[in-house]
Amino acid sequence: MPRRNKQAQQQLTAAQIAAQAQAREEAEVQAAFEQGITTLRDLISPSSIEIHSAYFRLGTKYGRTIYVYGYPRSLYTGWLSPLINIDEVLDISMYIYPVDTTVVMKNLRKKVTQLEASMAVNSEKGRIRDPELEAAITDAEELRDQLQVGAEKFFRFGLYVTLWADSLDELNFVQNKVETIFGQQMIFSKVASSQQEQGMNSTMPQCTDQLQIRRNMNTGAISTSFPFTSADLTQEKGILYGVNMHNNGLVIFDRYTLENANMVVFAKSGAGKSFTVKLEALRSMMIGTEILIIDPENEYQKLCDAVGGSYIRLSLNSDVRINPFDLPKVIDGEDGEDALRANLVTLHGLFRLMLGGNQIGPNGQVMPALTANEEADLDQALIDTYARAGITSDPLTHQSTPPTIMNLYDTLLHMGGTSPELAGRLRKYTTGTFAGIFSQQSNVDINNQMVVFNIRDLEDELRPVAMYIVLSHIWNVVRAQQKKRMLIVDEAWQLMKYDDSANFLFSLAKRARKYYLGLTTITQDVEDFMSTKMGRAIVANSSMQLLLKQSSSAVDVLSDVFKLTNEEKKRLSNFPVGQGLFFAGQNHVHIQSIASQTEESLINTNPNKAK
Repeated sequence: MPRRNKQAQQQLTAAQIAAQAQAREEAEVQAAFEQGITTLRDLISPSSIEIHSAYFRLGTKYGRTIYVYGYPRSLYTGWLSPLINIDEVLDISMYIYPVDTTVVMKNLRKKVTQLEASMAVNSEKGRIRDPELEAAITDAEELRDQLQVGAEKFFRFGLYVTLWADSLDELNFVQNKVETIFGQQMIFSKVASSQQEQGMNSTMPQCTDQLQIRRNMNTGAISTSFPFTSADLTQEKGILYGVNMHNNGLVIFDRYTLENANMVVFAKSGAGKSFTVKLEALRSMMIGTEILIIDPENEYQKLCDAVGGSYIRLSLNSDVRINPFDLPKVIDGEDGEDALRANLVTLHGLFRLMLGGNQIGPNGQVMPALTANEEADLDQALIDTYARAGITSDPLTHQSTPPTIMNLYDTLLHMGGTSPELAGRLRKYTTGTFAGIFSQQSNVDINNQMVVFNIRDLEDELRPVAMYIVLSHIWNVVRAQQKKRMLIVDEAWQLMKYDDSANFLFSLAKRARKYYLGLTTITQDVEDFMSTKMGRAIVANSSMQLLLKQSSSAVDVLSDVFKLTNEEKKRLSNFPVGQGLFFAGQNHVHIQSIASQTEESLINTNPNKAK
């Protein structure tokens, strides 16, 4: 028995030794295997790092850290914004250390004593006053007062900037740009010589201040360095335009508080321009604004019907009539002669448009539709046509029934010179294809809080003429009775193709403020609109602009006009539907238009979302 137990123990010991050997072998194999595995840190870390006295190289990128060591006597809010918004790659780190007020008060007391002693010495020696010394004493005393009552606190502030570039030459160029920005504000910076590794570590997101170069600052001064600054377009009154994507604030704005209440909206098809404008119109109605719309694509009928508005459909088959010879009511400060003359000027532009239009050539030159003799004959015919209807410059005669194009046709037909030929060219509007709609007395009443003129069913040739006549009719009403109104002109590029209609739209934009009118101009053909002198003038006379998603070709055009940064240019062609740049006066923000479920059901015309 004892011998068998001893043999069993020897066999067990041998098995344990074999198992341990196998375990060691497996551990070595596992270690070798793990040694060959690439970790995530290996994948994201650069291949190499080189540290030099004035720069460092991280993989293929060159970097350089600079620090700020000097500040002016006073700093203004947002002084760091030019650096944050610069179109270069850089890392900015700010280190703020609170200091015990008791220690600061003790040091300030010593400092004031030294400064006053220096002033006394200068006075004894008969030296002239030192303004810098006096200012330092004044600042120190003011700071002592503020610290004593707890209105201010004291901090140590460190500001480091690491610049990145693809080459040393580019790195020097970026450094020069940054130092120029600092220099314009009397802020002094230096390269962290022989401390580039510490500078790189100090600007990495690990909160280690290895440079330890700091300046004393009080609460007011340090608050000006807050980096997350953005324009705020929130007012106490107005309507909600959307959400400020910079700070998630609400953009609540009253366009009638600006120099003028005009607005231009630029966007490619499907970017949400009609949705945004309809949302503004609906919310403006809630605060009593009357809405007038020229609708070329039947996009506003659903909204108009929902709010009980007047939907006026203009077509050759409808019974709607607008007489361009209607005269505006004489208002205070304007005599009858001025009212008649203004309408004659408007009619001149209209008939040039009807007879072919003063088209704008590819180089911006105007190609006249009428010769000088034809212009003179048309002018005389218009005056005679009004006179035959009993209307002169006397305001009392303006109550008479106005003439129509039919009367002008008869007048031209019986005049000499070029008049019979002009009559022949007008025949299609009197007895020809386009007869009826603009050759009879008006039967349109726009006495409603929302009025929409639909011109979708008109022929392409007649659309600019219809838009011109409708705008003229609206303008007469606006001038006669001043109310808070908004006029929306969709697809305005159709008017910009012709010199006379473009001039008329510009005239509306320039004079709208006087009559409490806000003109909203919408277009998707940005290049055509901005290529004309009048198009650029309309933008210049609009205090608000909304730029939604644009085509690549339009981005360059708008960038030049609105002075966009490279980042804004990049975003402009990639904005999702409903997002854009909202300009109001001197400020602009990245905005997202947001509608409630009820509002969206009223204004949405997207067939993919239609219920």
